[in-house]
Amino acid sequence: MEKQKATVLLVEDEEAIMTLLRYNLEKEGFKVHSAMDGEEALTQVKEYKPDIIVLDWMLPSMSGVDVCKSLRRNAETKNIPIIMLSARGEEDDRIQGLDSGADDYLTKPFSPSELVARIRAVFRRIRPAFTESSLSFEQVVMDLNTHRVTRGGNEIHLGPTEFRLLRYFMEHPGRVFSREQLLDAVWGQDIFVELRTVDVHIRRLRKALNYDDKQNDLVRTVRAAGYALEIVPAGQAQEEDSAV
Repeated sequence: MEKQKATVLLVEDEEAIMTLLRYNLEKEGFKVHSAMDGEEALTQVKEYKPDIIVLDWMLPSMSGVDVCKSLRRNAETKNIPIIMLSARGEEDDRIQGLDSGADDYLTKPFSPSELVARIRAVFRRIRPAFTESSLSFEQVVMDLNTHRVTRGGNEIHLGPTEFRLLRYFMEHPGRVFSREQLLDAVWGQDIFVELRTVDVHIRRLRKALNYDDKQNDLVRTVRAAGYALEIVPAGQAQEEDSAV
């Protein structure tokens, strides 16, 4: 089965660099969104929930460092990998960039192929979903080639939609997604489906995963926000899905 394309948010205010990097990232199979200033970047992150952010330090109105700090303070975005770009190559600048929350730091000038290699290296370390043929979270293992899902060695039988839903969660553990975002990612942006359909499939997914009452629930309902793949201790009450 073809691996899902990783989504990159490219934040760069120099149009020529933006065009060059977008071309090369798309050529390598990434889906690319772009922003040319810090405030637009924060809006794009909220809308698209990218899998990784390539963030220029020197941006108009709001620096890349401030954008990075803002994302790290937000529970919904704190785990998104960030590669910071900068013409500032001094050791103190690299330290400041990394201390702000960046996962990697790339000094200009650099080649597009080096950026692609850095992105893949970050994914291998932080988002193995985009480099592996199987996914795992706690005792749940998903084989992307055979579509076989197990928990603690026991096979879990899922419908096609529940499989896609679980796969998306396992590719982004710990991140909270609204029902709208799940509809776009799992059902597709061109498909009209009622929001409550998400709740129905979440319940089916929970029922399949939690075949034993003693197990921890792995799908957390976040009031007024959405759902996340996290450990909910056994016996702890979950909020009603309708409260999302």
